[in-house]
Amino acid sequence: MNQKSAITLGPGASSLILIFVVLAMAVLSMLSLMAARNDLRFSERSSAVIISVYELNEVAEERHAEVDRLLYECAQNAASEEEYLAAIEAVLPEDMELWEDEISWSESDGARMLDLALRVLPLTAKERTVWIRHDLMAETGDEWDW
Repeated sequence: MNQKSAITLGPGASSLILIFVVLAMAVLSMLSLMAARNDLRFSERSSAVIISVYELNEVAEERHAEVDRLLYECAQNAASEEEYLAAIEAVLPEDMELWEDEISWSESDGARMLDLALRVLPLTAKERTVWIRHDLMAETGDEWDW
């Protein structure tokens, strides 16, 4: 009455296990390839955004240098703070605005905008301006839509 039943695997069992392992590895490799492709696409988009932001900052710094040159010229001929600010208002480019002692303007590349402002320092100060606003804003969300 003591019968022992043993489970034996036939010759096809090892083939089934091998097929399962190969299929599992193929699925994992496809998932890995898809993840790598998505990471590459994300990195390329991030790189493009970073480059365009740096280019926008470059334009802002060039405009700041232009304003600094104008302020230097105005300071050479000004006898008082009022004359200085009036001369600045007269020579500022059209897209820049002087309000009290603050020069503000914006730079845009279509997808992002920099909102910029400089404070004009007094004639007696060593520096002519100081940044008071340098804000980056997105103008559209389409850049990140995939």
